[in-house]
Amino acid sequence: MMTLAAAIYVLIGANIGTTFTVWIMAAAPSPETLGLALFSIGSLCYFPPRKWALRYFGLALIGLGLVFIGMFLMKEGVAPVKSSPSLSGALASLDAGSFAGVLLVAAVSALFTAVIQSSAAGIVIFMTLASEGLVSYETAVAALFGANVGTTATGWLAAIGGGSAAKRLASAHTFTNVAGSLVCLPLVLPVFIPLGKFLCPNWQTSVMLPIALTDTLFAVVRGALVFPFARPLAGLLERLVPDRADEKPHLSVLSPHARISTVIACEQALEEVGFMADSVIDMADHLRQALAREIDRREAARHLQKREEILDRVQSEIAAFLGSIMVKRLSPYTAYSLKRILRLADEFESVSDEFPRIMFSLGRLESEGENLAGSDLAMILDIHHAVAELISFSRADLLRFAKLGAKRALSDELKGKIRSARQLQLLRVGGGSSAGTVMAMMDILSAYNRLRTYAINIAEACADGQNMV
Repeated sequence: MMTLAAAIYVLIGANIGTTFTVWIMAAAPSPETLGLALFSIGSLCYFPPRKWALRYFGLALIGLGLVFIGMFLMKEGVAPVKSSPSLSGALASLDAGSFAGVLLVAAVSALFTAVIQSSAAGIVIFMTLASEGLVSYETAVAALFGANVGTTATGWLAAIGGGSAAKRLASAHTFTNVAGSLVCLPLVLPVFIPLGKFLCPNWQTSVMLPIALTDTLFAVVRGALVFPFARPLAGLLERLVPDRADEKPHLSVLSPHARISTVIACEQALEEVGFMADSVIDMADHLRQALAREIDRREAARHLQKREEILDRVQSEIAAFLGSIMVKRLSPYTAYSLKRILRLADEFESVSDEFPRIMFSLGRLESEGENLAGSDLAMILDIHHAVAELISFSRADLLRFAKLGAKRALSDELKGKIRSARQLQLLRVGGGSSAGTVMAMMDILSAYNRLRTYAINIAEACADGQNMV
């Protein structure tokens, strides 16, 4: 749904935005009260029936409240460490008084954060250790640089089982955070620590605030360093992590992780339907060229058959993907969207079935010693052009709601042309044309009539969506 470069920009913003959690833990008088309040309000918003927008808002508040409650519990869990001589001694050995010490603390923090899967949680724990006097202020600041490296392990866990795009983004996350930390680590002692003390003169009595401030400054500096190179980095990663052979050409958009969000799943499934639409437009163009003998008909038949098989797989996998989502409790709009996408996938797959059938009927004509030429060829090409135009209109309507008037008028006109052509073929029976030739032509016209029906069904499915907005 977005380019790799755009996703890298999102990472830059997310790395800055996540420091807000550390600020709340450092500055809020009672983070646990805030968490419980958000959880309670979210729970109240979740229960009213049929208020889907309110329910989703409530779920967001519940999740945010649990974040703060979890942070508070981790913070409280650090307090008993002070009474343990062995743990206190181990923490005392972490001294960031020199550059070598800064590197050691950053490495330990990176490993610790990779285990607990949260940079904010790792930073809050070291903040608490500093406020309890178990580690120095310098050690806590050095730890936040390592925490921002360790948190990239979450991206790699999320990329397991994902496609190349997921691995590229995980690589980008790791590269940007590691590069930013390597550039800034030599500046910890001469720049970041004195700057934090200068901006927070009461740092000795309130050590958490300067640590939160330093975390935000580091995120901003790291983002400023990476921002100009986001697009070149995206291009480099696309070359270093190419698409797998089994990712294309079918189901190149859908990801198992999209099931977490039904909204994202709908959007990605619609993108895949767009791939199906583009494929049938390509098939229509190949058939036109084959009819006009601009390309070899046997090659065209093989191409159409291959595309039809691909779209069969795409349609079945879209159905399986969306079927696994429809077992969830869904809002009326989401349920309607899923059914609409299933219908569109089925209609486009039905469209793809007709093109090989038309090529088969052309082969029957040739076996009868007949070739489309003259007025017959002009008639079929005219019908084909109208069908292809109707399909192209339907493709354009996938992402916007368009009125049906023009499509229905074109469909009715096309229906009249096909009816006239069928009557003309029936008149040829006994007039010199063989029964096999007439039947092959009738099959071709019947296939085009089915294509017309599928195309108008697609247009109707697209237009119906405006009633749900």
